[in-house]
Amino acid sequence: MTSLPHRLLQALDRFNAAHPWDHNAHYHRWIMRQLPHRFGSALDVGSGSGDLARLLATRADEVHGVDSDPRITSQARGLTPEATAASFTVADALTGLPAGPHDVITCVATIHHLPFTEALDTFRRHLAPGGTLVVVGLFRPRTATDHLLGAAAVPLNAATGWLKNRGRSAAPPTSLTTRTRPADMPFSDITEAARTALPGARLHRRLFWRYTLTWSRP
Repeated sequence: MTSLPHRLLQALDRFNAAHPWDHNAHYHRWIMRQLPHRFGSALDVGSGSGDLARLLATRADEVHGVDSDPRITSQARGLTPEATAASFTVADALTGLPAGPHDVITCVATIHHLPFTEALDTFRRHLAPGGTLVVVGLFRPRTATDHLLGAAAVPLNAATGWLKNRGRSAAPPTSLTTRTRPADMPFSDITEAARTALPGARLHRRLFWRYTLTWSRP
């Protein structure tokens, strides 16, 4: 017989699947608050369906979106009006980035797909002096704080999905059709590696199973 907690978890999974929402897009406005009012070149690594790149284009002279998935990159191009100052390229995040230097580099829910330190080194080399790097990433829960924060997000996640979908069942947005994988680095290891690669980097755990990293190149 299936236990009551297991049945409750199954019901919660079904509820969340019926009321999907994009946890990464939740942080887009926060990302914009970390950036200058206007900037020249921006690079969005792991651009997916292009939502953040199009938002960056409202304040940038040019935005380069890079993703390794041809299917989602094609969708990003189709969703982007011709007049938008954003372009999308299929490329490897470590070897195929536009040379820059870029005034802004963003990377949302992508860096856990990559060798972490190598990715940060690559971003640093492509960032202009005085430029801003913003990463929103996933981490593997390990400490009591991690698990408590995750538990607090469970009811908020369901409530947010309900509100965003106005109580109706909905199909996942295009941004949720990208390839996913679980994170394998705990937050403590991420923090140690990031502050070694990027002295002065600021990292914080966030709700909805995310962390943020911000860094300005001297």
